[in-house]
Amino acid sequence: MTVLIFTLTSHPLQLVLLALLGGYLSGSVPYGLILSRLAGLGDIRKSGSGNIGATNVLRVGGKKLAAVTLVLDALKGAIPVIVARQVHLDYAMLAALGAFLGHLFPVWLKFKGGKGVATALGICFGFSPLLGLAMCAVWMIVAALSQYSSASALSAFGISPLLTMLITKNMQMTVVIFFIALLVWIRHHENIRRLAKGTESKINFNKKKDAPPAGDTPPAA
Repeated sequence: MTVLIFTLTSHPLQLVLLALLGGYLSGSVPYGLILSRLAGLGDIRKSGSGNIGATNVLRVGGKKLAAVTLVLDALKGAIPVIVARQVHLDYAMLAALGAFLGHLFPVWLKFKGGKGVATALGICFGFSPLLGLAMCAVWMIVAALSQYSSASALSAFGISPLLTMLITKNMQMTVVIFFIALLVWIRHHENIRRLAKGTESKINFNKKKDAPPAGDTPPAA
């Protein structure tokens, strides 16, 4: 990535590594797994869709636990960006990449993490609260119309590079968000196939499930 190459060659290596590693360590904390265990639900990877994100926590543990997971997953993306931005925007972009990759590939879980939607949304808020709100608005509109969590995430991040450019007018930040959005889409490849076949499960806020039916929607977060 252009922004990453530029940053690596124009800043002290120690600070570059600190931004990346700090972001990664923050993003790699598996809050969904931790909270589910604290709530007595055991290993969430063995329930529902097997994912550690907020959607599977909603499916297995209910709305309150899912809401806490969602907030914490977002904060682990936002906080490194906000802290690093106090030094330089370049470090904030590196911290953003680190946090997102930490959620997707946490060392503590043998590099098998979530899909990154909540963390990516937190990163957007860290860059610009207006950008984060715009992303949330797209997600909620699509969710209200389709009732598909995956379609909402795909729509929000599909338009995220354009929103980033319009709101921040920063090309390097737009490139970072484009890269994150691309990974979000790649991580949702199974959901995309199910959406195309019409077998994707819809959002359900009314009840808990321990074992969803075959073909159930893996969480977007």
